[in-house]
Amino acid sequence: MHRNAPLPDNFGRHGLRLRDRLRGGRATCGNRVRLPTRAMHWLTLMLGSGLLAAQPHALPLDRIELPPGMRIELLARVPNARQMAMGPAAQGGGHVLYVGSKVDGRVHALELDAQGRPGALHVIAQGLRMPVGVAWRDGDLYISAVERIVRLERIATRLHDPPAPVVVRSDLPREASHGWRFIAFGPDGWLYVPVGAPCNICAPDPERYAAILRMRADGSDLQTYARGVRNSVGFDWHPGTGELWFTDNGRDYLGDDAPPDELNRAPRAGLHFGYPYCHGGTVPDPRYGGERSCSEFTPPVQALGAHVAALGMRFYTGTSLGSQWHGRVFIAEHGSWNRSRSVGYRVSTVRLDGSRAVAYEPFASGWLHEGQAWGRPADVLVAPDGALLVSDDLAGAIYRIRAADGRRRP
Repeated sequence: MHRNAPLPDNFGRHGLRLRDRLRGGRATCGNRVRLPTRAMHWLTLMLGSGLLAAQPHALPLDRIELPPGMRIELLARVPNARQMAMGPAAQGGGHVLYVGSKVDGRVHALELDAQGRPGALHVIAQGLRMPVGVAWRDGDLYISAVERIVRLERIATRLHDPPAPVVVRSDLPREASHGWRFIAFGPDGWLYVPVGAPCNICAPDPERYAAILRMRADGSDLQTYARGVRNSVGFDWHPGTGELWFTDNGRDYLGDDAPPDELNRAPRAGLHFGYPYCHGGTVPDPRYGGERSCSEFTPPVQALGAHVAALGMRFYTGTSLGSQWHGRVFIAEHGSWNRSRSVGYRVSTVRLDGSRAVAYEPFASGWLHEGQAWGRPADVLVAPDGALLVSDDLAGAIYRIRAADGRRRP
């Protein structure tokens, strides 16, 4: 287990004791520690994510339910796989899939040939602090590491001997709570970096927390693009309008069914999306809601399921899945952690009519089986051939969803 792996604040007294023994190398079969249910839940997630497991196990992909004419397959096993980014290979017409992690501390690169078949898997960075986010631009790979953004230069030509990370910026907030960051370059050439609230519910500095920031590729000119965003771990730009769309995770401890997670649209800089005063566009916060009205803020385009933990999202720009999926938003729902009955653990879609959501429905489900999760979708990415890639940090896997016959669908 990574000695600095963050555990939830409510892991419990006995869970913390086990954590300390694990970090100190003192946990053996002779240690009898009785864990509360919530601590056992988190220990199960760590076991599944590969932090404590020794060997990969077979994955029950036959449990995944998909629309007719689709199939899912395992592309590669990648420990604790989180955000994905694609870049061209150094030669041969293929690509390289870059994959961040949260508690593993490593960044991987998977070689793909011109037909999308997987090749060698490389560790290109390690020992980083929650390097969830990866973004490729002009031959370089940018990586988020909580307070730092670092860059691996000319990475496709150096997979076998990766360079030392170059620090792009190192003064972002250091808090571990909501400190992992999905990052991406926008069509304007700026690097967008979310900074979550360092808490479940609080009123932090709005210029520094609960916001989506952006900076130039060299780390200069840091700006606040959107405010009132509790914890966004996924965003993309509309392929037609160039507008920023993003997911946001709702607060905890208002019950099983409130507030919703959100799919938001930011057509311009300077908008406020409600946190900590209002959640989901309609739910005033019990503590802060009296200070400002929900009507003052930009409401979500779509209210998602409460506690589904909506993470990575992308517009589907391919054609191979079929024309009915083109332009839809695909969202990785990581799954609830403290709801009395688990929800999420799936990939969902939002169908649009212009900038208006007209349907929110599951696309791929089955990672939750009889109340137990064997996988947790963390990100989605459209592959060059139009297949949909899905990362899973619990199973340590990258899946590929495509037409069952391997051909483009009408």
